[in-house]
Amino acid sequence: MRYILLLCFPLLLLASDIKLQILGSGGPELDDRASASYAIWVDGKARVLIDFGGGAFLRLGQSKAKLDDIDYILLTHFHIDHVADFAALAKASYFSYKHKTIKVFGPSSSRHFPDTKEFLQGQFDNSDVYSYMSEVLDTDSKYLSFKPYVFSHDRDDKIKHFKDKKIAIDLIAVKHANVPALAYKVTIDGKSIVFSGDTSATTDNLIRLAKNADVFVAHHAISQQANSEAKTLHMTPTRIGEIAQQAHVKKVILSHRMKRTFGKEKSSLAYIRSSYKGKVIWAEDLLMIPLIK
Repeated sequence: MRYILLLCFPLLLLASDIKLQILGSGGPELDDRASASYAIWVDGKARVLIDFGGGAFLRLGQSKAKLDDIDYILLTHFHIDHVADFAALAKASYFSYKHKTIKVFGPSSSRHFPDTKEFLQGQFDNSDVYSYMSEVLDTDSKYLSFKPYVFSHDRDDKIKHFKDKKIAIDLIAVKHANVPALAYKVTIDGKSIVFSGDTSATTDNLIRLAKNADVFVAHHAISQQANSEAKTLHMTPTRIGEIAQQAHVKKVILSHRMKRTFGKEKSSLAYIRSSYKGKVIWAEDLLMIPLIK
């Protein structure tokens, strides 16, 4: 046994220190929470951002993250409360003085929503809203730039894979009424975090993506008693529990908390517990969750 431990000890020393930080735990309403947004820290650096809605820019500053360290921004969909602070982040990139391209992942378009490339171009291209910032799309710029990667959402149940050095990203289309939406799984040194984004999860796509994940960040935006329209957009607590159980995730973080769920935490947890017996954590802004090596 001692011999095995000695063999494994160098590997443990080389394993990354991985943490998930909740930048925003709220939703699209006036509240003291930032909108749902997350950062993954690797060895003391914020490397991946997931969504960037209202308040996320302030929370990222409070986290002491450095923009130069970010490699990926993963956008689940283009509702305002998930992307509103992106322009502020782009403006801040002008002051980094570092030549680097940040990869921006997101869904394809529909009638009422742009695809990821159109989302960036619609803000920063020469003829549009922030035309003076068009340089942020120029990957040859001497400053930080942003490059879009568009992934199909329409009738697609295949998990797509992307790997760059030590960070692996898997993603899949999820149902969010008629809104193009993606869920993501980020894996680093064998540790994985799944982000549901906003979804009713009426298919098994999220279960397949979340299989054996260390952390499942689930959006708890409605109560069990929500009306039928709300249920086309978001998961009920019962559905969150079913997914967590069937995917065998180790830990669930309940985020995207809204006023219509406040005061119902006990009953929501009971519905989740009807299927899932693992650890459940209620998200709070700036909460840091380490992934144990």
